[in-house]
Amino acid sequence: MKRLLVILLSAFLTLTRVSGQEVVPPGDMTADEGDVDVKEIIFEHLKDSYEWHIITLGEHEITINLPVILYSKTTGWHFFMSDKLKPDGEYDGFHRAAEGAHAGKLVEYGPDGSEVKPFDLSLTKVALAVIINSMLLLVVVMSCACWYRHHSYTDAAPKGFVGLIEYVSVMILDDVIKPSVGREYRKYAPLLLSLFYFILLSNLMGLIPIFPAGANVTGNIAVTLFLALITFFTVNIFGNREYWKEILWPDVPVFLKFPIPIMPLIELFGIFTKPFALTVRLFANITAGHAVILSLTCLIFIVGRMSVLIGVPMTGISILFMVFMNCLELLVAYIQAYVFTMLSSVFIGLSRPVEKGEKNKSLTDK
Repeated sequence: MKRLLVILLSAFLTLTRVSGQEVVPPGDMTADEGDVDVKEIIFEHLKDSYEWHIITLGEHEITINLPVILYSKTTGWHFFMSDKLKPDGEYDGFHRAAEGAHAGKLVEYGPDGSEVKPFDLSLTKVALAVIINSMLLLVVVMSCACWYRHHSYTDAAPKGFVGLIEYVSVMILDDVIKPSVGREYRKYAPLLLSLFYFILLSNLMGLIPIFPAGANVTGNIAVTLFLALITFFTVNIFGNREYWKEILWPDVPVFLKFPIPIMPLIELFGIFTKPFALTVRLFANITAGHAVILSLTCLIFIVGRMSVLIGVPMTGISILFMVFMNCLELLVAYIQAYVFTMLSSVFIGLSRPVEKGEKNKSLTDK
């Protein structure tokens, strides 16, 4: 349903943008001045930035300026705040790349005139949002731990927010981690629960358009790649001998392993497809949801420029669709955290198969 809605909206917005340029009354404004650049609005929200724009009040913009830390091979280290950047994005020999692989990032010109990206350690919007989400998650966990510290197991079950966290944690532990990982699930439960709650919190914070929320954390592929690499290293570092034996010398006919190692190569390739699947799945679903909601918002202004008679009813329809999509995104926020945790649990469980000669033990604690 989401994919179909994205395709229909993309086609509709393309047509309405062209028709909107034709109905501009002569002398009022040019098509370029009155045009709503949907692509720019969507990508401005989705991409990372060196400052955090909060709100615009009239002609005054309220923005949080973030520190820019760059290292150039020719000029060394550079430290300055993002408000030093000129409107065109230039300062101290650096400028924002308009296009290419480094679009939106600060680059400098090399000796041959090409754009060279310096070593960038800047505190960007997404980086600050990751810190805020991590601190908020720490507050949530510590508040729950504080409640359990002051209550014994004989007391009544927790209620309210602590009860909700306990319910979700027990559900993820019993329904996802325990059956997927196996008898050693307690060893990996803290990591997997941390991944689940961080992704869920980041997804929810991305749907709130008010600071300190509103940043597209899990819609940034660098963040999703880092989360996937955590699972990747956990799987391959703590995998047992049986796991590596199934990869390097799988239980298949010998001619598939020697002299040409067909199956081992396929198994080795599969090691890297798992983090790739985790990365793209989370990134694509969150990005698609944000893009659809922003497209519906822009639809109000695009149709409004065409005709008042069409714009008024379409405004109501767009708002209804936005409410529906936001409710759907709340569900997607949970589902994506659930799926990421489930796949990570499955991958970890596959890396700890029962070795030959070892007795199967029950998952129930004795």
